[in-house]
Amino acid sequence: MDNAKDIVLIVNEFHPETVALLDAHYSTHHLWKLSDEEQRKLIESLDGSCRAVASASWNCNPLVYDMKSLQLISAFGVGVDGIDFDATARLGCKVTNTPDVLNDAVADLAMALVLATTRNLVNADRFVRDGQWSAGPFPFGSSLDGKTLGIIGLGRIGEAIAERAKPFKLQVAYHNRQPKPELPYPYYDSIEALAAASDILLCMLPGGQATNNLINAEVFRQLGKDGIFINVGRGNSVDEDALCDALRSGTIRAAGLDVYKNEPQVPDCLRQLDNVVLLPHIGSATVETRRAMGRLVIDNLAAFFAGSPLLTEVT
Repeated sequence: MDNAKDIVLIVNEFHPETVALLDAHYSTHHLWKLSDEEQRKLIESLDGSCRAVASASWNCNPLVYDMKSLQLISAFGVGVDGIDFDATARLGCKVTNTPDVLNDAVADLAMALVLATTRNLVNADRFVRDGQWSAGPFPFGSSLDGKTLGIIGLGRIGEAIAERAKPFKLQVAYHNRQPKPELPYPYYDSIEALAAASDILLCMLPGGQATNNLINAEVFRQLGKDGIFINVGRGNSVDEDALCDALRSGTIRAAGLDVYKNEPQVPDCLRQLDNVVLLPHIGSATVETRRAMGRLVIDNLAAFFAGSPLLTEVT
């Protein structure tokens, strides 16, 4: 199918392989490559002819909302906190994202962080590399058998994590805005109550103003000195100063983080602590997962230009 007449503005280089496929299928413009002034001129020139943009879900240049002809943002990613939904509503613009295809990758990484923190694996690796083994054994870690994994935000990815936790003999509990009676896990009506009942507290909260700093000093106090905190959701949900204080003071035992408030900047206090495992936001970063996410971006654009129902519209 020849889509040369269809114009797609690509806002940022979210996934080079997908960008290359978009270039092959559409008449594309790469907004991120231009200076500020060139970006403004391009937006002005495209207004009226460009109806669709492709963008990272976590970051979308606000200039695109100046195009009154904009009807679709096909976003690469699940969390859409980078999209201005007030602006899209004003324009009558639809938004799609890439859910489900990344559930397994993120859930796998969540369990990797659980194992890395409970068994102190990163420090164990360093212990061997630094030649410390000959001086004596490495300190003991903790078993998962019978421990409680408390999940904050038991959506589709959270449920995938819960399924992975079962073979490790972990008990699962959760907190959502509303309970899910169809699930067999205990529900707690506050994050603090869930933290108090958990050995490992795992955050799967989405981004946005509503979740800012919900994981705070009181949550860590309730989690306790043997507790472990894991975050594979969004960094804005954690008070990072409170987390640093909790890790330094022994209020909690350890943390495993894949996301941060101001990525790619990570607070010095976290980088200097040896009881926290730090990953560079790689939850969905497998070749297969990113390729599937890109396919959804392209398929949503194809459906839009064909006048067909969108595959994964955010409502």
